[in-house]
Amino acid sequence: MTILDKIIASKFVEVEQAKAATRHADLEQKPLFARTCLPLHDAINDRGKNGIIAEYKRASPSKGMINDRATVETVVQGYQEAGVSAVSVLTDGPFFKGSLDDLAAARAVLRVPLLRKEFIIDEYQIIEAKAYGADIILLIAAALDAGQVKALSESAKSLGLNVLLEVHNREELDRSVMDSIDAIGVNNRNLKDFTVSLDHSLELVELIPDKFVKVSESGISNPDTIRQLRGAGFDGFLIGENFMKTADPVKAVNEFVSNI
Repeated sequence: MTILDKIIASKFVEVEQAKAATRHADLEQKPLFARTCLPLHDAINDRGKNGIIAEYKRASPSKGMINDRATVETVVQGYQEAGVSAVSVLTDGPFFKGSLDDLAAARAVLRVPLLRKEFIIDEYQIIEAKAYGADIILLIAAALDAGQVKALSESAKSLGLNVLLEVHNREELDRSVMDSIDAIGVNNRNLKDFTVSLDHSLELVELIPDKFVKVSESGISNPDTIRQLRGAGFDGFLIGENFMKTADPVKAVNEFVSNI
């Protein structure tokens, strides 16, 4: 069983527990559910921003605890002040030590789009995302078939959410591209064994239709890589561990951005 298999198996149990604890109707009554989502496309293409989607991530299955000291509010506000186009927050608890409360805390201090970084397998999680202040949801092609991508993305769009589809190879891309997607991210990290290679982005970028925002995810650790990926055709760059692994993620993002 791969790491991804373990996470998805755990997620099915977690979602059923969440449904038993909080009804759809109760989520829809939360104040943030009624807010209008910020468009990812506009944020990525804003010339006053740098195209980075900066991530708040406490831990990961491959690295263990990355940073359990820097608070959500301090880090994401620092990201925003550094000119990032959007912010990503991990909400998985068992494997990444995140929560929906982290998402709400980030929303309270942000004016840029907010991505709920999660392993989404059920429409309920999309309603949660809207209720806790997300503007964007992530759908991972490696964990979903084409029918599930279609159903979940259409559900998200019906609530006004942006949809970022994550792929790792051509097969996932070919079967998952559809009109209910706003952005396509190429994950340079293989979710089955967590190895990283930028070749995945470079091999797929020209196969992604230009109507989608093109995002390269993971394994981006220096400004030269941003320039290389931008030259190849990417619009956005999801970076998390590179900042979070430092003692001061806000200082790290500012140093990084100053050299782009």
